[in-house]
Amino acid sequence: MNLLFVADPLESFRIYKDTSFAMMRAAQRRGHRIGVCEPRQISWRRGAPVQADVSTITLTGEAHAWYKIDSASRLSLNGFDAVIMRKDPPFDSEYFYATHLLEQAERDGARVFNKPRALRDHPEKLAILEFPEFIGPTLVTRAEQDVRDFHAQHRDIILKPLDGMGGTGIFRVRDDALNLGAIIETLNQGGARTLMVQKFLPDIVHGDKRVLVIGGKPVPYCLARIPQGGEVRGNLAVGGKGVAQALSERDRFIAESLGPTLHARGLLLVGLDVIGQSLTEINVTSPTCFQEIFDQTGFDVAEMFVLALEQILAS
Repeated sequence: MNLLFVADPLESFRIYKDTSFAMMRAAQRRGHRIGVCEPRQISWRRGAPVQADVSTITLTGEAHAWYKIDSASRLSLNGFDAVIMRKDPPFDSEYFYATHLLEQAERDGARVFNKPRALRDHPEKLAILEFPEFIGPTLVTRAEQDVRDFHAQHRDIILKPLDGMGGTGIFRVRDDALNLGAIIETLNQGGARTLMVQKFLPDIVHGDKRVLVIGGKPVPYCLARIPQGGEVRGNLAVGGKGVAQALSERDRFIAESLGPTLHARGLLLVGLDVIGQSLTEINVTSPTCFQEIFDQTGFDVAEMFVLALEQILAS
């Protein structure tokens, strides 16, 4: 297969942990060709298909000069067997525009994963609203009084912006309500921005588990991201410790319940965040943790991804 990865600049990759790199490595190992571009290199002109300035690369197996560029040219996206959207968040205006260009590429005949419309339809914080039976007490609002009422009911809460990533902008307010007003002001900016409030889940001490679902099926291991040093956040980006572990019965039940539905919508790869018994987020833009799981368990998540991609393209 001839694959195109739409991603961040290659020089920004930390290959010891990067999931997109793991995907490329597994694809090359299976004999597939790899092209890469950044979203800023995608363009459209009337009368022509969506195109991109593409570098065709070979992975070298070296730690530093880990790839070499074989060729660079402007190519039509519909000339690839699959386009894999792996641009990291934030999901800002430019990401949004990129999904529209990729959707036009689909009209040209390209096959894009995850599907651009599905990326837009599943904002990572709000996608859980469709599945209330799996989530804990949750509020989405702009209203300060709604937040205060929610705190009065639950006494220990988490507040977070809807466009945050990597644990940024997350606050915990305990029973004493210390700084609740200031935190609301910071997050909702006088009612101008919507925020999410959730009941604090004490099971976070055992980790915020990233449960990966590929082709509608759960990966048998998750990565529990355990808060360190008094932090309430388990995100690896803020120092959480990643511990791979087999899925619990509840993890598997959630993944198997949501997986087929999300896959049918064009989401080949999904990262479910689970704390204790509760689903907290559905990650679709650029789910990670492939390498951490492989390093600790030997289960090759990237191989599972490439096999699932091959199966879809062959159908």
